[in-house]
Amino acid sequence: MFYLLIVNQGAYEKISDSTENYFREFIKAVPLYVLGLLILILGIFIAGWIGEFAKRRIQKRTHDPLMSKFLGRGIRFILILIFIMLALDAAGLGNISAGILAAAGASAVVLGFAFKDVGQNFIAGVILSFNRPFDVDDTVEIGDIFGKVKTLEFRYTKLKTFDGKDVYIPNSDVITRPVTNYTEDGFFRYDFIIGIAYEDNIDGAKKVVLKALSEEPKVMSDEIHQNFVTEDKLDTSTVNLKVFFWVDTKEFGMQALITKGNVVRRVKEALEDAGYYMPADIQEIKLYGKEAELPISFIDKLKADENKKKE
Repeated sequence: MFYLLIVNQGAYEKISDSTENYFREFIKAVPLYVLGLLILILGIFIAGWIGEFAKRRIQKRTHDPLMSKFLGRGIRFILILIFIMLALDAAGLGNISAGILAAAGASAVVLGFAFKDVGQNFIAGVILSFNRPFDVDDTVEIGDIFGKVKTLEFRYTKLKTFDGKDVYIPNSDVITRPVTNYTEDGFFRYDFIIGIAYEDNIDGAKKVVLKALSEEPKVMSDEIHQNFVTEDKLDTSTVNLKVFFWVDTKEFGMQALITKGNVVRRVKEALEDAGYYMPADIQEIKLYGKEAELPISFIDKLKADENKKKE
């Protein structure tokens, strides 16, 4: 019994000594922990300020809000990582930061496979920040998605469709899919078909249509972008004319559609005022066999039905 008491007393003293040593070491390390925390907090503020400053400077030089925003965030993210490592080292936890770097290097391959899509989107975002087929507020079609470009992030490009949807497209898809930019040169060509009667003068109708196009203020025209009218085909009851005209795509969307509607209305009214006839489609019905048994009108059919009832 006496031996057990001595053993327990020795174990208790060891635990007590180790606890006191740990507490003393912790008290000594508290200033270092506080210093590391201050470095981290100050570093976050400094990284945010430098990132915002870099964003403004890049935008001022390049006039490119998408690239400046992307690079500003990238600089801020890298600086925060650096300050985290400095804070750990200042707190006396340099072995932890070294372990993190070693673990990151060892697991890079595994993480590369696990987060392959994330890495692809990030790299694609870097590529798009320097070389891309659109700017902010450009009207684009990426794949089958049509809308205005709103922002470029690390992983996705945000589009606002004209029916109010916010669509987030992975940057890797933006790189690999066809991208149609409707705003780059500021011009987009619409077309529609209008039919005139066979007896009408085609050249005269063309002149009337072109005059109507010139009177619409929102229709664009210059040496490169010319409006014109051409014969499309000989239809059943009309000679179809195809009208081509250019609109401004800087405000592409509702305004462009309104302009198209105004053009269709102006052309229709101008042709009517000039005496051109736009006939409806004529349908010819041919009946083969037993034509005599078919009623020629609805009234005749009623009479025939009444006669059958009387018989």
